[in-house]
Amino acid sequence: MSAIAFYYNFPESVSMANVEETLLMSVIAAEGIHGRAKVRLDAHFEMDKAARTCQVNADNGVGRDICRVFTEFLNLEIGEDAFEVHASGGEGELDAAKSSRGAR
Repeated sequence: MSAIAFYYNFPESVSMANVEETLLMSVIAAEGIHGRAKVRLDAHFEMDKAARTCQVNADNGVGRDICRVFTEFLNLEIGEDAFEVHASGGEGELDAAKSSRGAR
């Protein structure tokens, strides 16, 4: 099975501090679902403020839930058209998300 990851890109108009806070809130939400230990072991994400990008691995249930919550929080916080998200790797339902622009 190939690794699955979602890549988020943000324009200059978006505060990366706000994005980082939103990502951390998404991780906390995943802790509520899966427990803190499972999230600590299974969650893998990376933010590059200078490049205005964020990557969240989604090759397990924890990662997929973080991606779903993060994407929805971004939709609510900064707006659907204020970021781009695309998937890399994997098959099935995740392929449907490739090259979406905050689509619902």
